[in-house]
Amino acid sequence: MNQQLKIGLAQISPIWLNREKTLDKVADFVSKAADNNAKLVVFGEALVPGYPFWLDRLNGAEFNSTTQKQIHAIYALEAVCIEKGHLDTLCKLAKSKNISIYLGTIERPNDRGGHSLYCSMVFISNQGEIKSVHRKLMPTYEERLSWSPGDGHGLVTHQVPPFTVGGLNCWENWLPLARSALYAQGENLHVSIWPGNKRNTEQLIPVIAQESRSYVVGVSGLFSAKDIPDEFPFSKEMRNVTTEALADGGSCIAAPDGSWVIEPLVNKEDLIIAEIDYRKVLEERQNFDPSGHYSRPDVLSLNVNWERQSIIK
Repeated sequence: MNQQLKIGLAQISPIWLNREKTLDKVADFVSKAADNNAKLVVFGEALVPGYPFWLDRLNGAEFNSTTQKQIHAIYALEAVCIEKGHLDTLCKLAKSKNISIYLGTIERPNDRGGHSLYCSMVFISNQGEIKSVHRKLMPTYEERLSWSPGDGHGLVTHQVPPFTVGGLNCWENWLPLARSALYAQGENLHVSIWPGNKRNTEQLIPVIAQESRSYVVGVSGLFSAKDIPDEFPFSKEMRNVTTEALADGGSCIAAPDGSWVIEPLVNKEDLIIAEIDYRKVLEERQNFDPSGHYSRPDVLSLNVNWERQSIIK
């Protein structure tokens, strides 16, 4: 069996707060990745329809704010509802191009009533099937003003030969137990997605690689004042307080020994194509395997609740 895998890191900005146009852009980069013989392509956190940058910039913590309510309603209307078929076209593309996809979305799921929002990482197989939807376990800081806490249902791995792939959203990559839940399922290619910023990836990605003895991919988005659309009701206010890039990228890949395969790329929209070799995983697991020969399950163990949360049983 071929021991190499070609992967694509799509570091792009969204068509902010526009689900359909952003999905069109995603589809374009999926096709480009497939045309470069990639078998997996990854996009940043919350890319569809975009990260809620207004929370930090427009006083998101003001309780019962008319402004915040109006923006939230727009966000909800542009969020992804898988049950309504919002990702069906992308699934068909994945099958036709024989490529798997990790996509960061804001999800408005029917199984939680159809109104609350979740930061979800969707895995679409090369057969065009949605195999997992991982809802971020804990939104970070101001994100809690917009996103709901997720659950463990999506803490699963997938086969993208010759690798076993799993992933986490943004700061939950700092959670040792969340990482361990994936390691224990044989993960050897870890995907971490971020809204953007080199500061988030340049230190943590090599650490996870050394801890897991796996390849670790970090994929980030981009966002600056030019990405604020004129039709956004508070575009002027947002531009007035957005003098610097709010997301500068930082997409990268670390090898199982922690060295860089691709160093963090900043301030550039690009499709990064790289080929990784499964044999490097086996080489580094020779002396350390966190869920195999170096683990002590008689001393340490982890319980995971994979149940999808619902108020109805």
